[in-house]
Amino acid sequence: MRRVVVGLTLCAALALAACAKADGDGGGRKGEASGGSRTINGIVVEAGAELSGANLAGADLSGAYLVAINLAGADLTGADLSGADLSGANFYDANLYQANLSGANLNVANLHRADLVDADMSRADLSGADLSGAFMLNTNLREANLTGADLSRSNRTTADFTGATMPDGTKNP
Repeated sequence: MRRVVVGLTLCAALALAACAKADGDGGGRKGEASGGSRTINGIVVEAGAELSGANLAGADLSGAYLVAINLAGADLTGADLSGADLSGANFYDANLYQANLSGANLNVANLHRADLVDADMSRADLSGADLSGAFMLNTNLREANLTGADLSRSNRTTADFTGATMPDGTKNP
């Protein structure tokens, strides 16, 4: 049942991204170029983009609207994704070492086997996200929402969950 809900949510996110692209307004997010896209090192970064394996190390994507973007295997070392809408995004096996994801919307995102070592994910919405097999050493998850998230097989022994809402809905002290 959970996979059906996640699949339907991802389909809805893709449909919204396609509508925004057709309108040409890109959602009118602050700090974005016309059409809701940004060009970083010659790479066009926008909602729904296919950027698996892209090198976006150190990129400033703060506040960006990147719903359903595919960044599987991408290098986002030290990237600033704070406040970005990354719902339904695919970060499978991506390198997010020391990335800033504070306040980001990662609802139903795929972070399976992602490197989140030393990443700041404080106040992020990770509800329904797949964090299975993720490397979360020294990851800041203070006050994050992890309701319904999959943390199985993840290495999180030194992660900071202070004030976070855990997958079962309980609040961590």
